[in-house]
Amino acid sequence: MREFSEDYLRRTREGMWDDSQAALAPLELADRERILDVGCGTGELSRVLEAASPAEVVGCDADRELLEIAREHVPVLEGDATRLPVADDAVDLVVCQALLINLPDPVDALEEFARVSTELVAAVEPDNGAVRIDSSVPAEERLERRARRAYLEGVETDVTIGSDAREAFEAAGIEVLETRRYDHDQTIEPPYDDHALAVAKRKATGAGLADDRETMLEGSLSAESYDDLRSAWREMGRDVIEQMQAGEYRRREVVPFYVTVGRIRR
Repeated sequence: MREFSEDYLRRTREGMWDDSQAALAPLELADRERILDVGCGTGELSRVLEAASPAEVVGCDADRELLEIAREHVPVLEGDATRLPVADDAVDLVVCQALLINLPDPVDALEEFARVSTELVAAVEPDNGAVRIDSSVPAEERLERRARRAYLEGVETDVTIGSDAREAFEAAGIEVLETRRYDHDQTIEPPYDDHALAVAKRKATGAGLADDRETMLEGSLSAESYDDLRSAWREMGRDVIEQMQAGEYRRREVVPFYVTVGRIRR
């Protein structure tokens, strides 16, 4: 399973649940008594669940450093999603966010969720193949689409599972009640914060693509094509910085998430 830094989780989930009431309605949070947030990371979703429910919310993650941050807000457990340190029927809702996309066999985790939950299991997962980019730099959307396609070909897990998690739920013996789409919309516009400036600099140096080079080359992308892509990417990054300096750069990214909720079959 891939590992993620505190900074990455903060950046990618910032503001995600600012308007969460409709998306999380199928979880029936007002009726919950004990909720387990698996793969909780630094606890962003755990805090949302705690604020929206009278239930005791417990976070669980395999990364001890991330748990130290989550621990400031909710009780936590250290453990693997496929071997939860929780007794049978210990909670009435198990939920995960952007976890199944990183697992080689999501069904294994869902079966474990069904073991510890008496009622509901919910997965909040993206379809990373359907991300939409709008940018004031004309080349940005085209190059990001090309890079994403190469990454998806090389990655070993199903990072598009969000839109079609039903099959995995049913294979785990969980009856799907509902799937609801929730778009995570991130916008960069003036005035630019430090994070936006840092991202632009990484584009201009090609650092972001360098992080994913090994994965991208696992697919059909050749080393020569990767080098061409990175060269065009760096040029695009310089255009981004130039527009930022003029106060003209704007970018919108929409990541579709799907909240799939299922009931345990006994």
